[in-house]
Amino acid sequence: MSRALIIVDVQNDFCEGGALAVEGGADVAAAITEYVDANQQHFDHIVATQDWHIEPGDHFSDDPDMVDSWPPHCRARTKGAELHEDLDPEYIQAYFRKGQYTAAYSGFEGVLAPEDDVPTGDLKAGATVEEVLDEDAIGLDDWLQSHDVEDVVIVGLATDYCVKATALDAVQAGYNTTVIADLTAGIAEDPSDAFDEMEAAGVDVDRS
Repeated sequence: MSRALIIVDVQNDFCEGGALAVEGGADVAAAITEYVDANQQHFDHIVATQDWHIEPGDHFSDDPDMVDSWPPHCRARTKGAELHEDLDPEYIQAYFRKGQYTAAYSGFEGVLAPEDDVPTGDLKAGATVEEVLDEDAIGLDDWLQSHDVEDVVIVGLATDYCVKATALDAVQAGYNTTVIADLTAGIAEDPSDAFDEMEAAGVDVDRS
């Protein structure tokens, strides 16, 4: 049995100054770094997810409803898709990218990025992303199972969307799932409803 920390979507576009900023996102990035520095020895594995959009269809809109459609964000290989600078990647051993051609909120929709493919954010304005999805690429659930993970702890952005979706999928997949409330930030001013929904599904929400 092993334990994994899943860091969800702590990317520039979801932090202050980004295309779809969550208030407090940068503070969460820094707080996760402090938490990992102090607690990395308690985890067998640490992974991160990234929104990684190429052509996600109706997920992007010039007139978004901010529920099902959103301003363009986290385009693959742009600065906005990079991890925020206050999140130290030292202990992150794998990255799972999601949403290339569709809306994807849960980290369990992501696929493993190649080890030698480090996102640099160097895509020039107007350039076309030529990225082919590997049909054999391993998903997050298969990766966790292959590493005998039974317990997952989830942190990141945003509480009421990608963190919630990842936590709900983790429970559905059979993992003992904890969300650390203080290491998340949400789009809604009050994330209580999201936490209540997670708890009702069997997620342990640490609100201390």
